[in-house]
Amino acid sequence: MSASNLPDLEALTLLAAVASTGSVGRAATEHGISQPAASMRLKSLERRYRLRLLDRSPTGSTLTTEGAAIIDWARPLLEAADSFNRSVGALRDQHRDRLRLAASLTIADHLVPSWLVALHAVEPQLAVSLRVGNSEDVSHMVRVGSADLGFVEGSLAPDGLRSRTVGSDELTVVVPAAHRWARRRKGISAAELAATPLVLREEGSGTRDALEHALARHGLAPEVAVEVGSTTAIKAAVSAGRGASVISRLAVSAELADGRLVAVPVIDVDLRRRFRAIWRTGRVPPVPAGTMLAVVIRAARPAVS
Repeated sequence: MSASNLPDLEALTLLAAVASTGSVGRAATEHGISQPAASMRLKSLERRYRLRLLDRSPTGSTLTTEGAAIIDWARPLLEAADSFNRSVGALRDQHRDRLRLAASLTIADHLVPSWLVALHAVEPQLAVSLRVGNSEDVSHMVRVGSADLGFVEGSLAPDGLRSRTVGSDELTVVVPAAHRWARRRKGISAAELAATPLVLREEGSGTRDALEHALARHGLAPEVAVEVGSTTAIKAAVSAGRGASVISRLAVSAELADGRLVAVPVIDVDLRRRFRAIWRTGRVPPVPAGTMLAVVIRAARPAVS
């Protein structure tokens, strides 16, 4: 069958609307077109089939016998067309741009929200999901393909992944106000820090990794008194007098500002660290992860080191 012989489904749908509403004008309103445009469409359908399909009168329009027969035959076609359109719509939704992010706890809590606001400004239709874990968890999610783009903390890029530095942070030794270190204006040494049992994140976290690498440069390792899985738990433990901790300055800024915790300088250890975007393959991540990376680089550029 040539394209010229295919039924005009839009005109047939309009004719069916006339049958249900009793008026060309009301049918036109249902279809979002003017009444003259609807009348022209219906007259074109009549010319095509060389049949009078409507009885028109000042009070409305009704189908002729031929028009009713046409609609009966057309109904399966119209239902199939509707089913086709719904199926195509579902397929389109299935392939709608989606971005699966993973981020370490500090980055997820303090940086990702503003990044997502900036992303929405340039890609408002992009659907985004975010999974949170420690840096080791995030690296694993990216490696196995369950995340398109990850954000981690640490001194080194994870093995086997592409990366780009997107910001920097500094770890801070924190203690409660009553702790003996709180009055140490000159700070403490790396040896003192390593010799003191600390409240720390679990192995695999970017914060723990950065501290271990910093002390390892001095041939030292941290001593763990309490190991917890969240920054919130660390702050609660330290505030309750369980000891000192090493934590991101981003994560503890409010507690330092109001005096709940006190920052203690470490005089001979560099506790700066980098934030990295990581992805699995290619020189740059694929769209839409590449769009997200561009947004993050733009937002973080002043802080990149």
